[in-house]
Amino acid sequence: MRYFLLIILGFIMLASPVSFAQDFDPAEPEVGIVEHLDDTIPLHLSFLNENNEPVTLEQLFDKPVLLNFVYFDCPGLCNPLLDGVREVVEQTDLTLGEDYRVITISFDATDTPNKALVKKENFATKVGDDKGDAWTYLTTDTATILRITDALGFKYKKVGVDFLHPSAIMILSPEGKITRYLYGTYFLPFDLKMSVIEASKGISRPTVNRVLEYCFSYDPAGQSYKLQITKVVATITLIFAGLLLLVLFLKPKRKNKA
Repeated sequence: MRYFLLIILGFIMLASPVSFAQDFDPAEPEVGIVEHLDDTIPLHLSFLNENNEPVTLEQLFDKPVLLNFVYFDCPGLCNPLLDGVREVVEQTDLTLGEDYRVITISFDATDTPNKALVKKENFATKVGDDKGDAWTYLTTDTATILRITDALGFKYKKVGVDFLHPSAIMILSPEGKITRYLYGTYFLPFDLKMSVIEASKGISRPTVNRVLEYCFSYDPAGQSYKLQITKVVATITLIFAGLLLLVLFLKPKRKNKA
């Protein structure tokens, strides 16, 4: 009986890593994030800021940068993302403009500096008029958009007049090195603070994204993250089954009374 239990336990232990390996398939998604930690983005790329002034990324990277991608007519994730950025900027004890800056880039080539200004007035100026210059909104042409999104592993897809896209912020060092990805639309002040401190030193840290991706799936149609209940339950069941079999296998046999 013990040998039979050992065979089952071995099967579970072998099956679980296979399942995880399949779920963590490194193939690039059509919509999502492919982390490029430690890569350096092309800082020579040119944009127009919200004041319709030409600017390169190199001019803006004088301190750690919190970078995010949106498009200004987005009906879904973009406004919650910008709200999340605004809230964490207000809540952290770091000083925007002194310790770090925020850069928001539109990945819609039809967006204009005027639209960028309107969006900035809705979000960036809420963190304080004296800090408005530290949160820059940028627009540019299609070729430049593709270069910067590819450099950061941001995968999106145009569907009709809208886009399917993920929601995340990227933390970069003053030299343009990618040091951290933070996912979702809500961010913890501690996470931002540690990310900025690490970025100032050029230290990159992996995120818990791989674990989150196992438990949550990105729904491009709804532009949201959904708990994969079946997968989570199946994993928990496998773990408990393995532990139960292990206990039964290691449990000492009772000696028969004479």
